[in-house]
Amino acid sequence: MSNAPPTATRSYVNLQPGDPAPWFYQNSSSNPRYAFDSAAGRYIVLCFYVTAADAQGASTIAAVLKNRKLFDDNKICFFGVSIDPSDVSQARVAESMPGLRYFWDFDGVVSKLYGAIPQDARADEGGVPARRVWMVLDPTLRVLKVLPFEDDGSEQKILWSYLKALPPVNQFAGIELQAPVLFLPNVFEPEFCQHLINLYKEKGGEDSGFMREENGKTVAVIDYAHKRRRDILIEDEALITQTQNRIQRRIVPEILKVHQYLVTRMERYIVCCYSDEDKGHFRAHRDNTTKGTAHRRFAVSINLNNNFEGGEIGFPEYGSRRFKPPVGGAVVFSCSLLHEVSPVTKGERFAFLPFLYDDAAAKIRLENNKYLGEDVGSYQIEPDKKP
Repeated sequence: MSNAPPTATRSYVNLQPGDPAPWFYQNSSSNPRYAFDSAAGRYIVLCFYVTAADAQGASTIAAVLKNRKLFDDNKICFFGVSIDPSDVSQARVAESMPGLRYFWDFDGVVSKLYGAIPQDARADEGGVPARRVWMVLDPTLRVLKVLPFEDDGSEQKILWSYLKALPPVNQFAGIELQAPVLFLPNVFEPEFCQHLINLYKEKGGEDSGFMREENGKTVAVIDYAHKRRRDILIEDEALITQTQNRIQRRIVPEILKVHQYLVTRMERYIVCCYSDEDKGHFRAHRDNTTKGTAHRRFAVSINLNNNFEGGEIGFPEYGSRRFKPPVGGAVVFSCSLLHEVSPVTKGERFAFLPFLYDDAAAKIRLENNKYLGEDVGSYQIEPDKKP
């Protein structure tokens, strides 16, 4: 692919301010399968510079380095997008943390999505007409500003001034936003919470992983840098029924009222523990990004105790505010929301963490059995527990 002038006969995506930025997975300088949506929660600068092999690309990267202090991963981060493999083989650009990363978009997936190359471009096609462009995204991954490259680089003065004038992340929308979550006290009684905690202590927890897509299969992964938690599985049918009854009476009606969605099914009966001993945490993630989890609609986080510090739930796309429900209280939210659990710094946080969905989603779950790895149990629709 090259930086040949665009032609009128090729079709390009044309993103505009206010449009949602496409999500994607791509090889990057920090991760061979970087999930772009996980970068939400700060301003993002995407620079489709095409290649650093020519004067325009090289001067663009030099300008980024000159303005390095803008990119701290807290307020703003930078992703350069290259379609030239020699940028890597000749080490023309390099990741610099925090804040500076690169996508190796040699198959053109990202460049097509954002209109830097034509939608019908092929990875093996020579002389693809590329459009060099800057894009600034807000913390919810919506387009804020689009600046095509000028031959003399004059667009950069506008860009740097614009970035320096951006408001704090919490005020990106002009006001401090409330994450679209339900905060519900009194879901579990204190005595019931203590019973679940005692059960955990009797059984002892085991390391809890998370789901990842690998080679078309949903597999369970343990990665302490991403998540550190220990869980027990509730197996007593009577106790499972008790949790279902409370969810059905105290959470399902609220979801129906607020979201006009009737929950009929419930997945996962676990008591978990985030401990200060191992700095229990869960980094920013979404709960429905694999085929094995695509059926999940709502996540529920019910605190069973409150004598701990840290361990709060945050939603980076909507600011830095974190949530700590009272004993027996719940935070309920869409599985599509980016969320995280901050490290526990004192004590232990015990919680009950189910997922909720409906009969239509159950059919999706059943159909996706064929995508489950050997370490992930298959799903049978009839025995599944209803709330």
